[in-house]
Amino acid sequence: MNWLILMLEPFTLDFMQQALIVALLVSISAAVLSCLLVLKGWSLMGDAVSHAVLPGIVLAYLLNIPVLIGAFVTGMLCAVSTGYLTSNSRLKEDTVMGVVFSGLFALGIALFTKLDTGLHLHQVLFGDMLGVSWSDIVLTAVLTVPAFVVIILKRRDLLVFAFDPQHAQVIGLNSTLLHYGLLAILSLVIVASIKAVGIILVIAVLIAPGAISYQLTNRFEHMIWWSIGIAALATVAGVTLSYHIDSAPAPTIVVLLSTLFIIVFLFAPNRGLMRRTVLTEIVD
Repeated sequence: MNWLILMLEPFTLDFMQQALIVALLVSISAAVLSCLLVLKGWSLMGDAVSHAVLPGIVLAYLLNIPVLIGAFVTGMLCAVSTGYLTSNSRLKEDTVMGVVFSGLFALGIALFTKLDTGLHLHQVLFGDMLGVSWSDIVLTAVLTVPAFVVIILKRRDLLVFAFDPQHAQVIGLNSTLLHYGLLAILSLVIVASIKAVGIILVIAVLIAPGAISYQLTNRFEHMIWWSIGIAALATVAGVTLSYHIDSAPAPTIVVLLSTLFIIVFLFAPNRGLMRRTVLTEIVD
């Protein structure tokens, strides 16, 4: 019973309840998306978009419009410009993404340091999960729940597109719509995550659950549910642990996800490094 009391103790406080709810909204939607990002090889795209939203945040604040609108616009600008430059140059996609996202991120830092915005850079970069309000939670839900529903409903079409866009086109799927739809969902989830985990740590919750579940199963449907379970477990454990060790919730969640990734990488039943090593020794 003592462990149960310790686990429930943080959630007797309103701000901890709010932190847990917003963290679950972000992590579960990101977990479903992470499966597609891992399979399609778009991990760097998530990193690029998450960094590229910074100038949009600053400009939106200066123009007195919702910050999330500015973040979404610049996130989509990064994604679309990356696709255009890749299609119309000899450069590889990862090279273009490196140039575009670093340029936009640097622009955001430059604007932030030169303009008096009143924003706190630390909160933008690393989030402020313990400072969310119920209105923040509602806004996060408005962004993440539709993204989650769309991915679940269109998961088979998105899976075909992730593996082979040309085949998706041949069988009648609109590859262009799927491409930009997936980019729009990615931008929405990143924008929704800014308040909770910030633009630096969001890449961890966007990639780690999918990377972990990919090593545990060969079926996409199972991969989705593994990813959701892993993200939810790490979120609850991270928020609870952060209360007891007096740390920030977002980094604690990321540390747990990273630790779990290492464990699965080493000891996964079918794809773990230790299992492969043992099988190699047996064969030899």
